[in-house]
Amino acid sequence: MNVESAGRSGLRRLYVAEPAVAYRVLPPLTVDCSVLVAALFLEPALGEQARATLERCELHAPELLEYEFANAAVKKAAAAGETMARAALVAFGGVDVSLHRVDAKDSFELARRYSLSAYDAAYLWLAGELKAPLATFDRALAKAAGQYLGGSSS
Repeated sequence: MNVESAGRSGLRRLYVAEPAVAYRVLPPLTVDCSVLVAALFLEPALGEQARATLERCELHAPELLEYEFANAAVKKAAAAGETMARAALVAFGGVDVSLHRVDAKDSFELARRYSLSAYDAAYLWLAGELKAPLATFDRALAKAAGQYLGGSSS
């Protein structure tokens, strides 16, 4: 990219070197467990959509994400087999997601305000703190996020 400007010393150019796409900063995204479950358990209807969203963003979640994902793996192991659950847990270990402490009092207030579980309110609180979108397959959480974050819940 070149920008030309006339200054006191005549015509000068500003040169801006742009990094390759792989090195650009990705937009932040607060991601709830439902999205990672869909992506890593290769759920047919939702997995592809989840994976496409995850690869385009810098991921953030409350610390409870690890426990929620492990709990989902326990349930999936009972329904679909232990091999699949273990593979998803290994894949989860490779996901680059920044985990954050959540303010319990504020999460409690959000849970009460939007009729959410405290777990879901933690994701909502974090999205608000980071001023980042929230990705979820949970309709009630999406509706609350649309109201709380001031955007749409599409």
